[in-house]
Amino acid sequence: MSALISDDEIKHETELVWLEDIEQLDYVRQSLDRLPTRSGRPAYFRDGRMVGYAILGPDSKASRASGTFRRRVFWLLPHDRDTVPEGLYRASGPSEGIDPRTLAPGIKGRKTERSEGGPPSTAMQELGITLPL
Repeated sequence: MSALISDDEIKHETELVWLEDIEQLDYVRQSLDRLPTRSGRPAYFRDGRMVGYAILGPDSKASRASGTFRRRVFWLLPHDRDTVPEGLYRASGPSEGIDPRTLAPGIKGRKTERSEGGPPSTAMQELGITLPL
């Protein structure tokens, strides 16, 4: 969950790899997974699908206890808004859901009106940004 990810845990990220067009996604779920490598596409064992992942720089250190690296993985579940627009998250977002446009290497990202499915703010309206309501 984004609130539980600290800046220190993601400071060694050098790149975010997207497997889908994030412009088409209102939100993605993010988690910090223990993975055997700093880079490369990780194996994915959750329901739903992986939509992206982080790559770590060579200065990142593996855990002494497990030998794994903590890397962010971005994913969606089968009942998320992109697949079921009138479903559970029609007018809200999951707790770990964040707007993928606010993400960057070493940046946690944040919730926005778009990711929460709420009405567009005045600023969004002035910029001509519309939500799929």
